[in-house]
Amino acid sequence: MAYKPRLKALYEEKVRPALMKQFGYHNIWQVPTLQKIVVSMGVSEATNNFEALENAIDQLAIIVGQRPCITRARRSISAFGVRRGQAIGCKATLRGDRMWEFADRLFNIAVPRIRDFRGLPRSGFDGRGNYSIGINDHLIFPELTYDDVDKTRGLSITIVTTAQTDDKGIALLEGIGLPLVSE
Repeated sequence: MAYKPRLKALYEEKVRPALMKQFGYHNIWQVPTLQKIVVSMGVSEATNNFEALENAIDQLAIIVGQRPCITRARRSISAFGVRRGQAIGCKATLRGDRMWEFADRLFNIAVPRIRDFRGLPRSGFDGRGNYSIGINDHLIFPELTYDDVDKTRGLSITIVTTAQTDDKGIALLEGIGLPLVSE
């Protein structure tokens, strides 16, 4: 039997039937699911120091389990000293089993390690069921040690779902374990 991530098995066995009953779906393909997770990290000092960008790429690769791609500036901004096409960050798009594994680690291990954590805000939804989180310190991931990191950096995580509305997205993400603040 092929390997199935723990969170994916939970979704298929418990969350999907509960969502079908809650929203009155007749087909399993109507039920919202995770589509992809995009993890990005901006590196402001990359304009002067390319080694900082390489360190950020290596650290993000350790966190997500795949090599991220370099993001480049779309236009020149003289106030920031940025030229068009200059490397300014990195991002990784996770899909499939790797996405489910990262979501499991994010919800159950990394997010509870945030200092003074009481839950994630519900204001991160975009109106179409997708959720974005901004994390100030990437050292919340246990894959990184303080010795590996030259500077603490923030990262942005966007969880893209197939949900049509925020209510369905909230039901999906709370069902699979995202710790949202209750209203």
